[in-house]
Amino acid sequence: MISALGTYLPTWSEKSGGRICGPDEDAVTLAVAAGRAALGALGTDAAPIAGVSLVSRDLPLLEGGNAAALLGGLGLDPGTDVVERLGGAPATLDAVAAAPPSWLVIGADAAAPAGAAGAVTGARGGNLSAVGRVHRSLPLRARGQDGIVHEDDDPRLQRERGTRASFEAAGLLGKPDVIAGLRRKEAVPFCHRAPIELPTLGASAPLFALAALAESGASGLVAATEQATVSAVSWDPADTKLRRDESQARELPRRRPGSGPEIKLVFTAYDRAFEPKLRWEAGQCRSCATLAFPPRHRCLACGAERAADLVPLPRTGVVYTATTIRVPVPGLETPYTLAVVELDGVGVRALVTATDFTPGSLEIGTRGRLIFRRVALRSGVPDYGYAFSPEVAS
Repeated sequence: MISALGTYLPTWSEKSGGRICGPDEDAVTLAVAAGRAALGALGTDAAPIAGVSLVSRDLPLLEGGNAAALLGGLGLDPGTDVVERLGGAPATLDAVAAAPPSWLVIGADAAAPAGAAGAVTGARGGNLSAVGRVHRSLPLRARGQDGIVHEDDDPRLQRERGTRASFEAAGLLGKPDVIAGLRRKEAVPFCHRAPIELPTLGASAPLFALAALAESGASGLVAATEQATVSAVSWDPADTKLRRDESQARELPRRRPGSGPEIKLVFTAYDRAFEPKLRWEAGQCRSCATLAFPPRHRCLACGAERAADLVPLPRTGVVYTATTIRVPVPGLETPYTLAVVELDGVGVRALVTATDFTPGSLEIGTRGRLIFRRVALRSGVPDYGYAFSPEVAS
């Protein structure tokens, strides 16, 4: 049973209309946004999450893992089981069909067209059942351990020996209502009616398909394909809850990279700040309840030392002041805006970067929310934190 679905699309788009990641986004930040949307759809009905499956072909770290950052951004217990699965649309559909109750499955696509979607399983919600699967090999596009992509663009071969042959081999009883992994015009010959236009083609596409049917209240057969692999499920959305985080698409502002030596990652500082920064928590003094962000060893209000608890901070606030940096900085693209944001109701101000708007146009008093983003990429390691996204982007 799928209790809730959540979708996320980046703000920025190509001229063709497909969404693209901003400079502070990757598969993990996309996954956090989609996962929080799915969990937010449940609201107070959300049960403790037993595990998370992240499916993507764009995982930022192939060694060292992405689980800690993912759980931190989602606000889940650091002991939660995490499965990182390298795959596309069929892999996500298989993961959802096989997921036990209280599981969060997320598909994330950082390559254009970019987007992410998540599904929470539970005791109530829509009914999803696997009805067919076949794995065949037709590597028209392949990427090996050398990282080089080898591609033979042969649409007819892909259609006849890949998609068509695999659908026949899967033995589906009837044509699908929607096919994830194909563009709409490519899916038309294989569907029994005009298929839905999906915003992505990769790991997130099947969940966007389930969300589209849930939004319209329609049941049907959903298939996912990648080269010559096909997976299919029957889907009855019933009372599945849905939340979309999809802002209006805009063209990405021009920025220029800074030149000069790389600013290396200081791993001691990275480790010390990791939990409170990613989980968006302040230190609360046990003696006087004063909040400090970042957490401090010594309370500035009463002088108590090492006596603080970590408490969640609000994720909404207003701009107290802001400045735009236009001088090139090594490792960063300019211009970019820094903002001091006064968080709602706690008397805490946080210095963060601003995102999802045109640099230089952020005004004092602008309301917005704090969202999980990649604040830097140093020594090949993504450094995550939070950025301010204004409610009304300019």
